Amino acid sequence: MGRDLVILNTELDTDEEQEYIKELLHLGNVTEPKASAIARWLPDEKYGGIMIRHFKNVSSIDWHRKGDYLSTVMASGETRGVVIHQISKKLTQKPFKIRGLPLTALFHPSRSYFFIATRKNVRVYNLLKVDEPVKKLETGMREISSLTIHPGGDNLIVGSKEGKMCWFDMDLSSKPYKTLKNHPKDITNVVFHRSYPLFASSSEDSTAYVFHGKVYDDLNENPLIVPLEILRGHSTSSNGGGVLDCKFHPRQPWLFTAGADSNIKLYCH
Repeated sequence: MGRDLVILNTELDTDEEQEYIKELLHLGNVTEPKASAIARWLPDEKYGGIMIRHFKNVSSIDWHRKGDYLSTVMASGETRGVVIHQISKKLTQKPFKIRGLPLTALFHPSRSYFFIATRKNVRVYNLLKVDEPVKKLETGMREISSLTIHPGGDNLIVGSKEGKMCWFDMDLSSKPYKTLKNHPKDITNVVFHRSYPLFASSSEDSTAYVFHGKVYDDLNENPLIVPLEILRGHSTSSNGGGVLDCKFHPRQPWLFTAGADSNIKLYCH
């Protein structure tokens, strides 16, 4: 919410788990940071969680697969715009030297890599040795809007403000393997399914597209990309906004979309 990132206890699971979570969300004696600090850890009095107050508005977050680390992006934070928080130690680090304005960032699904998208490029960093990016992916786009990584970890899709999507196979090249132009307006999000060979895009044109995207174990075989469905469930009124976000269900082949018309829709096949 604005500059604040709030971590809450959902109060689910066993009593034993709850004890552990309460201990994890207890701040204790966290040293008071300097006034110039990028982020301050504060107790959230209202819900009993943790509030991390950043020096600029937070535009995106991503959890590390093991759950103890969390990244936040502050688009107006420039060179200090990407930080990683460690929940167990109540610690914030700024490990990256960023060139350009950061837009979004993601952890690799299985390895110690971290992806930062600026307006035109995606840089890949090794979290164990973060001095310089290990790879730079050149999109050729006017402005990146979103990023998603295939669960296998070697392919990613970048969405753009001009309605284009670039599919990168990182084993092949730092240039796009394929560029898709399906939306006449800005793409708001792109997302891979965690277990099915599906990916989706949502756009300000009030539609979401669902694609079949099959990645093969054989490195000589190129990914197979087939458009499947155009979902038109949201209002197309002239004040715009369209579909603001889309997310797949973690196990089912279902897609949730959030519209500027204040509706969340669930599409099941």
